[in-house]
Amino acid sequence: MNSAFPIRQPCPPGACICGLEALRTAVDADLRIVRLTRMEERKLLERLERIQSLADLEHMCRRMEEQLGIRLEIGPGFNEVRTMRGIAIQVHDLPGLCRKTRQAIPAAIRRGMEQTPQIAFDLLNANDLLRDA
Repeated sequence: MNSAFPIRQPCPPGACICGLEALRTAVDADLRIVRLTRMEERKLLERLERIQSLADLEHMCRRMEEQLGIRLEIGPGFNEVRTMRGIAIQVHDLPGLCRKTRQAIPAAIRRGMEQTPQIAFDLLNANDLLRDA
């Protein structure tokens, strides 16, 4: 696969189940995720930690889907939301998305929400959980 943009280095054999090699050899595969190099991943995680509002978080989710194909679902968990861990952040399966990245994205979003708790309140309010508070 020859390309004009830098591509992610494959994970060590047996360390990850991302299927990056199979994705690279597939003919009609969506190769947007391959553009997420380790350096770009660090920039993305830093940006997610610096979110300032719910609108900013939603904008980042849209941009991640447009540019990389990564789809996120963020909402209140099934039980009570007492801490940031009660907010459910699901990264949908995507061929080529590393296991570590799949875990790091929700962690970065939670760290950003801990720095700016108003985001979590706005998220809960958008789901009518704080309607009467």
